[in-house]
Amino acid sequence: MRLSSQTRRHLAALRALLVLTVILGIAYPVAIWAVAFIPGLHHRAQGSMVRTADGRIVGSRIIGQSFTDKDGDPLKQYVQSRPSNAGDGYDPTSTSASNLGQESIVDTLPDPALVKAGKEDANAKTSLLTQVCTRSKKVGELEGVSGARPFCTPGGIGAVLAVMGPRDGQGHVTHPTRVVSLNEECGVVARPFVATYDGVPVECAKYGEDYAKGEVVPVRGGAPAHPVVPADAVTASGSGLDPHISPAYARLQAPRIARTRGVSEQRVLAAIKDNEDGRVLGFAGEPRVNVLTLNIELDEKYPYRG
Repeated sequence: MRLSSQTRRHLAALRALLVLTVILGIAYPVAIWAVAFIPGLHHRAQGSMVRTADGRIVGSRIIGQSFTDKDGDPLKQYVQSRPSNAGDGYDPTSTSASNLGQESIVDTLPDPALVKAGKEDANAKTSLLTQVCTRSKKVGELEGVSGARPFCTPGGIGAVLAVMGPRDGQGHVTHPTRVVSLNEECGVVARPFVATYDGVPVECAKYGEDYAKGEVVPVRGGAPAHPVVPADAVTASGSGLDPHISPAYARLQAPRIARTRGVSEQRVLAAIKDNEDGRVLGFAGEPRVNVLTLNIELDEKYPYRG
């Protein structure tokens, strides 16, 4: 019996469906699953889980985690990870970055009425610059070093002014008539981080007032070009799950760890060196320290007695 052309097309489509189902739905998944059992790959396929000496799984070698208390404050006996924007921090189901770039320097101030009432202003936004400044100040206080950074106020806020007045052909204000510290809200700060700018008194910012007509001027200040607090201590990774910190940030924390655990700083530095990885393939990226494995080694060798 001769089949119609339409029937033949349907049968061909059915055969293609069956073949592709076998190849892509059965053979391919089974092949990938089998590859995961090749020696040297099995551990990675299982999530690179990290175990303690007694066999407990405490995390993954490739996913970071926070070492903080229930209030989010750093546990001083542990080396701290870098900041994370993944969920509430290092949430593998919510991996993300802040998507803020170097042009993010002006905060959206919160409504003081909501703040006074103990409510959160959903419209308020903190710029990347202020986030970096705030983190640097906190890390400096925790480690007992200067948290000063260029373009940051001593209070840990982005040092940015709105300068108003006549402008030249390039759009720069030539003779300021009014200057406002954009990220310092009246009632929150006692006085702006700088008293005058080009001879004009600097005002604090008032909620709801429009300063768009002013030229936005970041103020570098007198902080060193190379701050004591490393960059990875104040910036989050693109995924929000980076398990590593720089050797410089790890060494910055060594004196605190040594004091808290009651051991010499040299022993802590040796543990840091044990958990330091070099550049990938010897040339790509930068040396890094795995925070989880370092803290496990510290717990096993120098238990916290607090």
